[in-house]
Amino acid sequence: MSDRPLDRDAPRRAENPPQQAAVKRRAPTDRDRRKLRVAIAFIAPALVFYAAFVLVPLGMSVYYSLQRWDGIGRLRFVGLKNYLIVLTDPDLLQIIGNAFNLILYFTLIPIALGLAVASVIRGHMSGTFGTVTRTVLFLPQVIPLVAAGIAWSWMFASTGLVNQLLTAVGLGSLARGWLGDFTFALPAVGMIGAWVLLGLCTMLLVTGIAKIDTSIYEAAELDGAGKWQELIYITIPALRQEIGVCVTVTVIAALASFDIVYIATAGGPGISTMVPGLEIYRLAFAHRQVGLASALAIVLMVLVLLCILPVQWFARPKR
Repeated sequence: MSDRPLDRDAPRRAENPPQQAAVKRRAPTDRDRRKLRVAIAFIAPALVFYAAFVLVPLGMSVYYSLQRWDGIGRLRFVGLKNYLIVLTDPDLLQIIGNAFNLILYFTLIPIALGLAVASVIRGHMSGTFGTVTRTVLFLPQVIPLVAAGIAWSWMFASTGLVNQLLTAVGLGSLARGWLGDFTFALPAVGMIGAWVLLGLCTMLLVTGIAKIDTSIYEAAELDGAGKWQELIYITIPALRQEIGVCVTVTVIAALASFDIVYIATAGGPGISTMVPGLEIYRLAFAHRQVGLASALAIVLMVLVLLCILPVQWFARPKR
């Protein structure tokens, strides 16, 4: 007789054999194939347009960035020489730096003021005050950027409204041609962008703050929290995704800016307000350096992705 202990669970396992580790996938039926064909039919037009207007131009830009080409004659392969020029030329590096400087104005100011306005009108969003405030703040978003650039060019002129106001309050010594000054031209362009984007950021934040349960604010007030504590510990954490959208939109607007700069200063004085988008246009169509312009465009795309992807990761909803 064996000395091994009896396995009392053996009969039970024999009656209930273990399930297979892997379940076989069900063979696709005619209905599944029909659904797949319908899905492909709906996706195909958008995919064709995306490929024609995004993927193909992107591939062509990468190809041209490796060539020396004037847009008319024969192409000559130069490898990574154009990228080396973009990353070492002092003027091009300053132009890229100008775009990053604009982020301070295009992003920080609209989001900060938008949070302040959203917090102020939080309790009056359904009334006349909230409606009028949202309408006034959103107006710059519906004004064409060309018209906004022209209007602000007039206001920043030597005899414009800004200098007239400074003179009226006794600060006439500060008056200057803002868009023609090497020091203040870029901040002046940044203020135009901040004014344009303020309405969009405010509307996004107001919409987000309306979703926050008012009982949370009431409980915080009962616990003695002030407006600043409510903003830091309730409003901003709850608006994580909305702030992420605002940062994404405004950073892209700063790095890819073109129309406002072109209308207001055309990149001057010198290259003090020149940005990559305008420089790409100038290199390709004025100087016929299509390869160098394409390399700068690819570098700009990579910089936008490097700035946006961390923002998207930070703003994603927590699980």
